[in-house]
Amino acid sequence: MMMHTTLAQLRALKLDGLAAGLEEQLSLPGMGAMSFEERLALLIDREVHCRNDRKLVRLLKQARLKYGQAAIEDIDTRPARGLDRRAVMSLALGDWVESGHSVLISGATGTGKSWLACALAQYACRRGYSAVYQRVPRLQEELRIKHGSGAFGKWLLQLAKTDVLVLDDWGVGAIDGNTRSDLLEIIDDRTGNKATIIAGQLPIEHWHAWIGDATIADAILDRIMQHHHRFALAGDTLRGKNPKMRKDQGPGEQAPPH
Repeated sequence: MMMHTTLAQLRALKLDGLAAGLEEQLSLPGMGAMSFEERLALLIDREVHCRNDRKLVRLLKQARLKYGQAAIEDIDTRPARGLDRRAVMSLALGDWVESGHSVLISGATGTGKSWLACALAQYACRRGYSAVYQRVPRLQEELRIKHGSGAFGKWLLQLAKTDVLVLDDWGVGAIDGNTRSDLLEIIDDRTGNKATIIAGQLPIEHWHAWIGDATIADAILDRIMQHHHRFALAGDTLRGKNPKMRKDQGPGEQAPPH
């Protein structure tokens, strides 16, 4: 009876991992041979892992990645793709997030730019960092709405606190003057402080012309290029060629390229 009360109290305190570990210990006869300190250490370790798992679920939900199941361990590094696994792993395991570096990913349609961007952001979440995914064409309309409702300032402050920002489909379609100015504000807040991943079909040497306004383009590119890592993907389209299915994928949905 006392143990039932203890388990109920642990769950009331939201110590679910510790409660689950205690129940497990009670069901294992060999646990009686362990010392109190050893059993306590195991229980605390279980609680830490449980909290980390919950945090990861929360971070991935907030990130809203296009490919939520993308993982750097699954990256296709065949020579034709022009993607070096060692370079990707070195980046993912390095301090690019803490140092506020930019990651620039370019390549033709279907070469896996979005997938790679999401895989890097997903791994950052696994390391405890926050992330947000945005498609630039859709972001342009969202920015108009936020300005109209007066929510832009608050949203900008929240975005500035996000550890990793993914700007996908960069260079797709024209952008207006307000969006150019907003992108400068977004990127300026992150320079040397928060990490940014930019992915798009447009080669990097054409970004200046796409941004349009020479002064703003100079300012944006100066900030992006200060500390950056570049990946230029090549090869044929990978769309529909991955036989593995994501956990969140429907029966008729094609797997994402990677």
